[in-house]
Amino acid sequence: MDSFELNKVLGAVLGTCLALLSLNIAAGALFTPPHQEKPGYEIAVQEQTAAKPGAQAPAEEPLGQRLASADIKRGEASTKKCQACHTFAKGEPNRVGPNLYGVVGRKKDAAPGFNYSAAMKKQEGNWTPEDLDHFLTNPRVAIPGTAMTFAGLPRGKERADVIAFLNHNSDHPEDLAKLVPAAPPAKAAGAAGGDKPQDAKPAASGAPKAEAPKAEAPKADAPKSEAPKAADAPKADAPKPQ
Repeated sequence: MDSFELNKVLGAVLGTCLALLSLNIAAGALFTPPHQEKPGYEIAVQEQTAAKPGAQAPAEEPLGQRLASADIKRGEASTKKCQACHTFAKGEPNRVGPNLYGVVGRKKDAAPGFNYSAAMKKQEGNWTPEDLDHFLTNPRVAIPGTAMTFAGLPRGKERADVIAFLNHNSDHPEDLAKLVPAAPPAKAAGAAGGDKPQDAKPAASGAPKAEAPKAEAPKADAPKSEAPKAADAPKADAPKPQ
């Protein structure tokens, strides 16, 4: 191979390398991501408006009212977020948490074959709707030291739906209306009792005002009737000496 042919081969190799280098530089300029000041990925989170200082959260309805309007099907749908740790059908095995069939009215640490935490074993009594409502709001606050890591159900109506489903999911459902009686209408009774003394006061204060002019009328008439009698007496005695 003479020098001319060798130069042609070397020129072709060099040209190919220059073409590849140019393509690499152009691709880097087009597709290189922008430099970030902080490493990591930006996650879009919906902003929540902060509550004003001193503003109170809206008062929650009493449990009895929430249970009266609770829906069992909605409660069953809400328990899907609990199925990773609990089972709900009769005879199903325990998982990370105990089986919850018939839990309403059951002793708090009485699920067969489940090893409860020391904090739960110290709890006395049975699971009432009030206890479940308090516990499901925030388990770790309700029973400090519990092994349940669930964050809780902040919405009161959702908790009532879940309690209604748990009560229905039992061999002997409890009567929730009897377990959580409605509060007596104390305000209405107090308002009715407060109107009676107010009505009696105007009647008592008006009576003496009406009697006062009646008693003074005869006192003013008495001297008027005595004056003509004294004037008539001297007129009758005058003609006698004549």
